[in-house]
Amino acid sequence: MKLLLDLDALVKTLTDKGYDGYFHTESYCPGKLKDSISGFLQTWENGTNAPSSPNYLHLSTYLEWNGEERPKVECNMRVRYENGKFDLGDTEMYLKRTDRYGHLMKESKLTNLTASSVPTIKEAIAQVSEKPNEEIAPRKKGFRM
Repeated sequence: MKLLLDLDALVKTLTDKGYDGYFHTESYCPGKLKDSISGFLQTWENGTNAPSSPNYLHLSTYLEWNGEERPKVECNMRVRYENGKFDLGDTEMYLKRTDRYGHLMKESKLTNLTASSVPTIKEAIAQVSEKPNEEIAPRKKGFRM
């Protein structure tokens, strides 16, 4: 059985997981999640714009952004959308960590996500982050008597 969500339920589900930043819907409408999706749906109804792939909406956001000079983590989601309802059961999530020049450092793809299996923002960032190497304390060099 599919769990179909309206816009408010989708926003609540993703916000509860920590996805509360700014989004682009179909690379077009910037804003908070609800504003971005509803803005795109409104332009779609007016015939001004349409999704790039039928029955799916593409959402993108930065999960980690510390300025131009630091690595960043980007999240792109494909969410199924039909008849005014969202289906998180057929969602794909692409996570990508790039350096300051845009070179790929690590990426991950999550498929067949459900409302409960969508990772929290911290879990998503951890999937594409490098594990810190343990540093061995340098041996103090000095004069011993």
